[in-house]
Amino acid sequence: MTDARIAEVAPGELRLDGVLDYRSGPALRQAGQALIRKATTPAVVIDCSGVQQSSSVGLSLLLAYQRDATAAGRQLRIVALPGDMRQMAGVYGLHEVLAFDEAVAPPASA
Repeated sequence: MTDARIAEVAPGELRLDGVLDYRSGPALRQAGQALIRKATTPAVVIDCSGVQQSSSVGLSLLLAYQRDATAAGRQLRIVALPGDMRQMAGVYGLHEVLAFDEAVAPPASA
């Protein structure tokens, strides 16, 4: 199993990496919330290109991050969402709720 993490890579830019599941979800939730609250930019971008695998926990995290950004008066933009997460978001109708960049992450190499 790969450790999951969310980290600030530049002001207002966060990178989400690893396997997003019930084991990594609670820590990612707390860390992401703290980073969004601490941001000083009007928008926060979450780069998901480092996500290796995700259950529905990954989408739950993104929704929670959206709530955090809204509460902090910031916009949230999600970039490089892996194809499987994008498909799940479509099934759940989240394209109207979350701001996804049109760029899709390349498929993970096996």
